[in-house]
Amino acid sequence: MPPRDAFLLRIDPKVLAALRRWADDDMRSVNAQVEFLLRRSLQEHGRWKPADGVDAEQAPKRGRPRKD
Repeated sequence: MPPRDAFLLRIDPKVLAALRRWADDDMRSVNAQVEFLLRRSLQEHGRWKPADGVDAEQAPKRGRPRKD
């Protein structure tokens, strides 16, 4: 995996709470959920072309593994 950059994100607490709930529903960390949503939005708006033909929906899921 290529190196990753870190940055500070200031976010409304209500937005963060909703994002946490969504990430939990999708079994992702909040960070992985933000990255997933950004990739999907960039792709939908023609701002990002995924490498190796992998789209945002097929990108590897990061975060916690499912509890089966």
